[in-house]
Amino acid sequence: MQNVRWWDAAAITVTAVIVALSLIEPPYGPRDVGTWIVAGTFLLVHLAWGRRCVPEVAAGPHLAISIAYAVLLAVGTTFDPTFSIMQAFLYPFVWSTAPSVRSAIVANVLVAIAIVVGYTARFGLEGFATGAAVATLSVVFSIALGLWITRIAEYGEERARLLADLQAAQGQLAAMHRDAGVVDERARLAREIHDTIAQSLTGLVMVAQRTSRRLAPVEGEAAASAGDDVELMEQMARDALTEARGLVASLAPVDPDTGLAEALRRLSAGFERETGVRVTVTADVSGLDRELEVVLLRCAQEALANVRKHARATTAEVEVARLDGEVVLEVRDDGDGPGPGVAGDRGFGLAGMRDRVALVGGRVAFGPGDAGGAVLRVLVPLAGGADDAAEAAGTTTGVEA
Repeated sequence: MQNVRWWDAAAITVTAVIVALSLIEPPYGPRDVGTWIVAGTFLLVHLAWGRRCVPEVAAGPHLAISIAYAVLLAVGTTFDPTFSIMQAFLYPFVWSTAPSVRSAIVANVLVAIAIVVGYTARFGLEGFATGAAVATLSVVFSIALGLWITRIAEYGEERARLLADLQAAQGQLAAMHRDAGVVDERARLAREIHDTIAQSLTGLVMVAQRTSRRLAPVEGEAAASAGDDVELMEQMARDALTEARGLVASLAPVDPDTGLAEALRRLSAGFERETGVRVTVTADVSGLDRELEVVLLRCAQEALANVRKHARATTAEVEVARLDGEVVLEVRDDGDGPGPGVAGDRGFGLAGMRDRVALVGGRVAFGPGDAGGAVLRVLVPLAGGADDAAEAAGTTTGVEA
């Protein structure tokens, strides 16, 4: 019952009950008036001070309000023993608002002492025995019940924490399964393209070369025309084979668990081996979370694939660094550059890259480099989220996706 309105209702109810019991037997004397005054004072103290302790208060304020309630209980019981009904409110209140079990027990003992003091002041030594008996029974029951409820609450909080940990672990496991599925599918597609399309194109190139050799000794216009057609077929097959090998290189999975720098070096080595484009890698970062490393790695993979498709470059550079609370990935080449059109029109894959980067609060910029060629820049905040960052500068200009 940690809703303050319920505690207000309980305080008003117990005050009303005490006043009602004192009104049962007229005529009313000074003791009855004293009972009403103390009951009203209790209600005012609760509404002005006690309710602020809900749901929990520090040890010092809790001890202060407990003493105040205990004093009011002792004075009220001195006027009328039925005022001890107030303990039905005080015991649970001081226990549930206590910052610790120790504070709760101390407050319970204060309430019990107030009962004993009140009975003793009202009836003398005979009242002391009665008050002690009532106080002992009530405080033992209150502490036992409070400890039991506290243990149940702690058990519930522990279960809630374990459930949250389990759900988080399940989410991480599901994400790992999805990542593993994506990697497996990329590897399968790469194998399929290599074993089918690439092999068929290789065979077509060989057949075209053999046909050219057979047509070489043949003379005549028809033979020359056929030779030109065969040469064109061979060139088209070579271009298609280059595209297929590039697809295999871009789809081949690169393990990010080895670290971003090592994964980029492996990616670049495979790209250079497949295309002949010399790639240099500079990755001066460490301690990035796995999700961010995967995003940067996939962006670099897509950028290099598009360098092969569109740039006609001979060299490329991949650089990753920290800059003003962000991680910056730059991929530069010495190729043709983006041209006058919109970057996305050249098939650079900015739309998919933008969506991937946006999931971690980053952005993508692409444009011509100062020394020619093109520059792709990916900026991702280290802290995550979609915080605004500085505009892309340095060697990057042009359209921001």
